[in-house]
Amino acid sequence: MNILNKHLLTLAGGVTLAANMLHAASDNRQPNVVFIMVDDYGWADVGYNGSRFYETPNIDRLASEGMIFTDGYAAASISSPSRVSLMTGKYPARTGITDWIPGYQYGLKPEQLKQYKMLAPEMPLNMPLEEVTMAEAFKEHGYATYHVGKWHCAEDSLYYPQYQGFDVNIGGWLKGSPNGIRRSQGGKGAYCSPYRNPYLPDGPEGEFLTDRLGDESIKLIKNSSADKPFFLYLAFYAVHTPIEAKPEYVKYFKWKAQRMGLDTIVPFTRNLEWYKNAEYKAGHWKERTIQSDAEYAALIYSMDENVGRVMQALKDNGLDKNTIVCLLSDNGGLSTAEGSPTCNAPLRAGKGWLYEGGIREPFIIKYPQMVEAGSVCHTPVVAVDFYPTLLDMAGLPLKSHQHVDGKSLLPLLKGDQAYDRGPIFFHYPHYGGKGDTPAGAVRMGDYKLIEFYEDGHVELYNLKNDISETRDLSKTEKDKAAEMQKMLHRWRTDCNAKMPTRNPHYVPV
Repeated sequence: MNILNKHLLTLAGGVTLAANMLHAASDNRQPNVVFIMVDDYGWADVGYNGSRFYETPNIDRLASEGMIFTDGYAAASISSPSRVSLMTGKYPARTGITDWIPGYQYGLKPEQLKQYKMLAPEMPLNMPLEEVTMAEAFKEHGYATYHVGKWHCAEDSLYYPQYQGFDVNIGGWLKGSPNGIRRSQGGKGAYCSPYRNPYLPDGPEGEFLTDRLGDESIKLIKNSSADKPFFLYLAFYAVHTPIEAKPEYVKYFKWKAQRMGLDTIVPFTRNLEWYKNAEYKAGHWKERTIQSDAEYAALIYSMDENVGRVMQALKDNGLDKNTIVCLLSDNGGLSTAEGSPTCNAPLRAGKGWLYEGGIREPFIIKYPQMVEAGSVCHTPVVAVDFYPTLLDMAGLPLKSHQHVDGKSLLPLLKGDQAYDRGPIFFHYPHYGGKGDTPAGAVRMGDYKLIEFYEDGHVELYNLKNDISETRDLSKTEKDKAAEMQKMLHRWRTDCNAKMPTRNPHYVPV
């Protein structure tokens, strides 16, 4: 902030006056961008999609002020490939990073690998420096670039955010989950200081990580130059496991669960209709059928609280009218393993799966100068689209050789509901440890086809009529299934997608 603005802040009523002057200055420059990435946050975990137990007033407000994409997808059902795809504008099949880093099968002993019918392909463990990331694209045009929170796009420190286009890196390194001392280990919780993170100095003992990331983002916003736009990537570690939240918030949601009668309902089952009737069953599986976990709800509440704080900081500094704000999750809610803290119903399954619960996400874009408040788009879109879309919205040249899989959503944001961004593809040649098996998928219009790599069988669903994917149409609409399977195969060839291979040492359980 320059000397004049600092002086204005000391005047009576100076906060409002300074904010107005900053706003006036911002109207004459390119828009700022705030991209909020939430970790493991399900489509059904937000109030505007119908959750009654979780409370997300700030995300709901953000949704009411921008456009929500009802059929918005992550690029993958798991963390690292989603994040790399967002940064590169390329599908995971094209980058080769198709699993979380370092991967579920990585480092397993031969006797442990015997339980898997297939072996995952080798993959890079670092997003290459040769990729021109979204941050680099903005930086090329004079933007200040800030990374706050989770990275998980690399194992080696030479590939961390500060080497991938970000001027500032706060908290981003190899870890995909918070690294504080868990309660089971005698600490105050994994989300509490000391963080044991080389890129995030410890705060006071017990400081909550989600609040700290909000604080750091607010500082960057407040200290941003009035004549230089910024790109802020705020990637919360929440709501990833371990599920450890603020005790006072947990107490409230335990009371709420009791008031709603949720504490008397058995939350888990292996007996869902879709699973009972499935011809092909995964051995490792159970699913949460109701949102009732107070600790998880409290973790969501803290995250939402900090979304609100960041939005208020933009407003207080006169930047809200000229800032593009996006919100996305990297994959679906964790509903079938690791404690299964959430339920994605009416969507099927969750993190790790290519059913809707694993890939359909809260997907919001707000920009008052371009996007009508409260607008809703039903066109299927995917995370790789953010790269060209944000450049387009900022009036910057696209990088078609970089974001080869992304499509600009500008027509949709301007109200052209007839615009079709084309089919959307997925490739997950891994076991995720959540009951899921290696698979690929394609979404085209109302239809989605999933191909399971263990035996090559396919399932076909009409999502407009069957959002829960309970009625497999592959045998009654064979032509449609064959058409989409061929499309998926052609796409994999185009991407040079690496496939899993048969495990010669597989031993059936």
